[in-house]
Amino acid sequence: MPSRAADIPARTVVRVVAIIVTAVLTLYLIYLLRKPIGWVLTATFIAIALSAPVNRLDRHMRRGFAIAIVYLALILVPVGLTALVVPPLVTQGTNLAEDLPNYANDVQDYVNKNEKLRKLDDKYDLTGQLQKQANQLPGKVGDAAKVLSDIGLGLVNSVFALVNILILSVFIVARGKDWTDAALRLRPEAERERMRRILDSTSAAVGGYVQGALTIALIAGVQSFIVMELLGVPFAAPLAVLAGLASLIPLVGATVAAIVIGLVTLFNDFPTDTIIWAIWAVIYQQIENNVIQPQVQKRTVQVQPFVVLVAVLFGSTLLGVLGAIVAIPLAASIQILVKEWWDWRQETRAAAIIDPGTPPPTGPPGAGPAPGAGPPPGDEGGGSGLIVPAT
Repeated sequence: MPSRAADIPARTVVRVVAIIVTAVLTLYLIYLLRKPIGWVLTATFIAIALSAPVNRLDRHMRRGFAIAIVYLALILVPVGLTALVVPPLVTQGTNLAEDLPNYANDVQDYVNKNEKLRKLDDKYDLTGQLQKQANQLPGKVGDAAKVLSDIGLGLVNSVFALVNILILSVFIVARGKDWTDAALRLRPEAERERMRRILDSTSAAVGGYVQGALTIALIAGVQSFIVMELLGVPFAAPLAVLAGLASLIPLVGATVAAIVIGLVTLFNDFPTDTIIWAIWAVIYQQIENNVIQPQVQKRTVQVQPFVVLVAVLFGSTLLGVLGAIVAIPLAASIQILVKEWWDWRQETRAAAIIDPGTPPPTGPPGAGPAPGAGPPPGDEGGGSGLIVPAT
């Protein structure tokens, strides 16, 4: 009985092997270029997010000036926030390390006055260990300086990457519209309006996500500042800024900021302030994750709250913090593509009903008729036979 393998043409075998080899080499090349590819994708995200304010300013001034103003604000805002937050934290952190032995003595006195805590301390020597670590901490401040120097080296590398990303995004903002117009001119005229609508909607979704994220961060910072002021927690303003910035990270950002602020309350009015802050932090985190964030993103990105929560959960599981941040605009983009594809299918089917000679749809816009499909009856002179009305 002859083998089926003998019936396969040699050309087919060569083609399959070539496709496999090309795919492997392409994946390997993407792996080698993963860092610059990540920079380009990040720059594209930043450019899309900043295109809205640039376009608004472009109506009143030259585009170059508009781009310069927006990017100057983008650079000055984090610099100003860093100048506001870092010096007080460093100063008070040093003071805390020096005063920690006194705090440990206060804890020991509190334990000695409580019978139950005194029994636990006699059994496990908790205050003794705390006192030992507190006495060693001031001597470790010098080691902390070395750690900070290592962190500084990492920051230098991060700044280099950030500069490259910002330069790439400037080019995209400045010339992106010309590039998209040139690409759209390569498509049939009937498809251009739909493709342009997809690009504009995606850009609006990304810009809306950034606007919504900043709104959530502002709410988180303001409520944190109000609660800390009521409790008398020191450095309420820098800690409120920290809480706002942390809220830019969906789901986990508010928790991290709450823990940091909770540690500060330990040295203000323990345990009253700590208990009140812990209760409020748990309540606010549930409100932010389940009410504020879904509702804000629903209005700015036009994505349903259920989709927002699912997208953030999936993105954080797959790519961690970065995945949680890009999940919502990615979900909005997919929603836009699905909607446009569905509208295109409905329009094509309606056109086929009006003209029975029109063949059924065979793919998305630009795919053309199915291989081997002939012209419709009565149109032997040639023609696509595919009607996609411009909308």
